[in-house]
Amino acid sequence: MNSSSYKSTIVTDDGHLEKERQLNKGTTCVEDWIIQFARLFKNHVGFDCDPYLDLHEIGMKLYCETMEDTVTGEEAQELFGIAAAKFQEMAALSLFNWGNVHMSRARKRVYFTEDGSRESLLKQVKSAYDWAEKEYEMAGSRYGEALRLKPDFYEGLLALGQQQFEHAKLSWYYLIGSKVELETGTCAEILELYNKAEDSMERGTEMWEEMEEQRLNGLSKNDEYKALLQKMGLDGLLKDKPAEESEEQAANMRSQIYLLWGTMLYERSVVEFKLGLPTWEECLEVAMEKFELAGASQIDIAVMIKNHCSNETALEGFKVDEIVQAWKEMYDTNRWQTGVPAFRLEPLFRRRVSNLHTVLENL
Repeated sequence: MNSSSYKSTIVTDDGHLEKERQLNKGTTCVEDWIIQFARLFKNHVGFDCDPYLDLHEIGMKLYCETMEDTVTGEEAQELFGIAAAKFQEMAALSLFNWGNVHMSRARKRVYFTEDGSRESLLKQVKSAYDWAEKEYEMAGSRYGEALRLKPDFYEGLLALGQQQFEHAKLSWYYLIGSKVELETGTCAEILELYNKAEDSMERGTEMWEEMEEQRLNGLSKNDEYKALLQKMGLDGLLKDKPAEESEEQAANMRSQIYLLWGTMLYERSVVEFKLGLPTWEECLEVAMEKFELAGASQIDIAVMIKNHCSNETALEGFKVDEIVQAWKEMYDTNRWQTGVPAFRLEPLFRRRVSNLHTVLENL
């Protein structure tokens, strides 16, 4: 890493961020493994320290500005309110990232011993399933805490939807692998998880769409805070992204939300069909509507319908995950080319399916 193009960021004792002066001599020596691990953690767990530190910086800055003023003044109280809101968001974001860590732990790869006996295999699979189930429950608990702390934290709702969906899907594959007779009674918990996942997705999407509309109309909380700070001579503390970047990021976010939602409904329609529930057809139809909203081509949609397990001509072993993963990779390529920054949920949304699903399906 060449020092001529690098500025490091430090947090001072009072919580402020400071940019160190640009280094003009020598090379900045940072162990490669540290850089690689940071990238890995950011990409796969979904933790990006910059927004967290920015929120902390804003909160501390406002708090200090208020303390320098008369704490009983009306303006000071308004500043305290903004500072509290930023610290609240920072705390919710911490719980969100904590949940993301558990989601990543739930995907722990299954490795088998040399024993090779079916009994040994089943024991290892059961252990891996129990591990994943525990991690999913802990992730859900963290997302729930984030929402209790900040009820309008839409990322928490959408992440909860993904957690509930993944948990339902894993439980379904475990039932298949256990050779249990598939019937509505034995799958009640799985169907309930799907119900909860859809509810979380719907509420989270509505919340985000409302906030996006407020942003476009200049009525967001951020706009309100900026107007207040400008009146107090604290311009520039809250910065806006360029309009084009915000629009592109919103379009990407919308696409990823509907992609996850469509996948969730498609997988549910498979479960319902195999359980003999008549609702599978409507579920599949709505899934295709979500994929359309995500920007899927008519060709891809036709392939998914043709290869649904309800069709006798469906390709054996067809997985909707394979098409979805290809879309995600195309999306990643486009994002890197356009340079649009990632949003908080992106690493969570682009997770690959755990290999435990494949193991369970082939037991």
